[in-house]
Amino acid sequence: MGLAHKLPTTALRATVLELAILTAHLLVYPTGVLAERRPAAPRPPRPDEVPLRGAPRPPVILLHGFTDNRSVFLLLRRTLAEGGRHHVETLNYSPLTTDLRAAARRLARQVEEVLAHTGQGRVDLVGHSLGGLVARYYVQRLGGDARVRTVVTLGTPHHGTRIAPLMDAHPLVRQMRPDSPILTELAAPAPGCHTRFACFWTDLDQLMVPVTTARLDHPDLVTENIRVTGIGHLALPAHPAVAARIRRILSGDAPGTLLESGSASGSFSVA
Repeated sequence: MGLAHKLPTTALRATVLELAILTAHLLVYPTGVLAERRPAAPRPPRPDEVPLRGAPRPPVILLHGFTDNRSVFLLLRRTLAEGGRHHVETLNYSPLTTDLRAAARRLARQVEEVLAHTGQGRVDLVGHSLGGLVARYYVQRLGGDARVRTVVTLGTPHHGTRIAPLMDAHPLVRQMRPDSPILTELAAPAPGCHTRFACFWTDLDQLMVPVTTARLDHPDLVTENIRVTGIGHLALPAHPAVAARIRRILSGDAPGTLLESGSASGSFSVA
């Protein structure tokens, strides 16, 4: 029996898309090895100009996953920055990083640099996979909730993943295992956290085991868990529909993303 008969049509399409995205990403990966040059700060409006609706939107910092770099956000960055909607930067933490906490401290420094550069008071963070845990650690354990309005996570192992047990030799992989000391810290009480979370997960995510680990369930955090159907792990930061939804969330235009307390769930399909 062929593969097309063994796999549901949606899963087959998602697998093909994952392979296509992986191939394209390998081609552009070298372009993201070096840290980017900081883009110019937004120009304040002149007195005779009509300001955009509401207050200026916070700048956005994008955080990549394990063994990756900023090139994974090629499409998402363009979507968020389109029309000057957001000041967008990326954080390349060193490939030699062996402790998530070190990456979170590097993020703390970049947040301060971005705020000083833009004159803003808060930022938004978008993290793919491990990058989402880096964002959470900064917010929950390093006082980052005073600086971060929204954290968006894409396929992040909030409760740990059991994928690839033979990779436990790498310290960062061990930190992403269920019940690791890092995840125990993040599960601890976080009363009064001022940051809201929007967490995208998919039931076709090949790297999240179980797939529901990419949901964030914490009694002290304001969260919205958004299930995406029809794509896998690599497509989350690269799919136009997901990018558009993230833009709506960070612009305050998506329903259910301005929660003041508690949690919510949503879903959409890209199939």
